[in-house]
Amino acid sequence: KMPLIIVSASGGARMQEAMFSLMQMAKTSQALAKHHEAKLLYISILTNPTMGGVTASFASLGDIILAEPKALIGFAGPRVVEQTIGHKLPEGAQKAEFLLDKGMVDAIVSRKEMKQKVSFILKFLDANLTSSNLRRQQMTEKLFEKLKVEAQKQEMEHATT
Repeated sequence: KMPLIIVSASGGARMQEAMFSLMQMAKTSQALAKHHEAKLLYISILTNPTMGGVTASFASLGDIILAEPKALIGFAGPRVVEQTIGHKLPEGAQKAEFLLDKGMVDAIVSRKEMKQKVSFILKFLDANLTSSNLRRQQMTEKLFEKLKVEAQKQEMEHATT
């Protein structure tokens, strides 16, 4: 009964994987549903790229979703989406920063700082806070505020060096 962390990196399923690929995503999502029912924390980390069914299934189910800077995240590539909807996407529409702005990602964390940030989150939440209570409690708001403050401090440090 521990928190779960999944690091996703996928360009999407390959045609030759056929139903096996789709079935594994369904099985993973089903296992995550059981994890959620057990009221356990799930942190999803999105790397570059996280595309296709992985994004449409388990990568987007995290109680907390972290993404690497400039990571390409989406179901279909920009060209496919543009052809389907008949117009161009906004600049950077499938990048982590855009998704953070739209609320699809909770924080952007560099790979170099990921271990420290995840450790901070687990300690802050004490790893005992249940996922069903996670979004309802003020602790998440405090956590994200602390993450923002930390990110601002790091930006200031990088700007002065």
